[in-house]
Amino acid sequence: MQNTTRSTTLELRSRGQARSRGVSSFATSMIIGPICFFLGILFSALPYDYPLLWTSESAPEAYYDQLEIHQKFLYASPPLFSRILHIAIGIGFSGLFIKLFKPTDANLLFDGASLVLYVVGVIVYISNIVKGLRIVTDGTYGKLDIGESNPEMIIGREDSLKILAASNAILALVLVGILVLQAGQWYAERKEHDDVARLEEEEMKINASRGPRTPSISYSSRNGSKKKQ
Repeated sequence: MQNTTRSTTLELRSRGQARSRGVSSFATSMIIGPICFFLGILFSALPYDYPLLWTSESAPEAYYDQLEIHQKFLYASPPLFSRILHIAIGIGFSGLFIKLFKPTDANLLFDGASLVLYVVGVIVYISNIVKGLRIVTDGTYGKLDIGESNPEMIIGREDSLKILAASNAILALVLVGILVLQAGQWYAERKEHDDVARLEEEEMKINASRGPRTPSISYSSRNGSKKKQ
């Protein structure tokens, strides 16, 4: 009877764990999908940012003209593209909130840190990238209007484009950090699941080895009592 109860408990526990793993896997895909989408966009911008950040040689003036045209083209893209981007950002937030609903220790550690990095990435996108594209399109480049005919230049065109390229690199590092955290959580949960399965298997083996011995002992004790009578 006890073995049956334990097996039923283990079966219900395994079903609950499988159901929770299914929800967690779906939420994880909601996080990883948009992040890979964002990394693809940043990777497509790498050929334009590479001469500004990763080479010691100074770029020619014609390169800045071409890069400026490219940034203006991105900022002037149809609203559909920005809406798709914002929907992808919302999907990532939804996946993180789903995983943080009734959180475990692993969720608080890995998903909490992922949410912090995700918010940092959104802040970098809004404050640096969108603002930088707007500045490039307007052509202001950090002008501070002291008077109508006496503007003071704070940051020039080259520095503004370098800041925009550096923001792309920072955002890419933040997104890669989220992927590393999600991979670490997957490894930790898999390790925990393997340990629990091993302990349950050992417990079932112990219960199975104890099961046949109990009736034989009771039967022999009954025979001994009958002989004494």
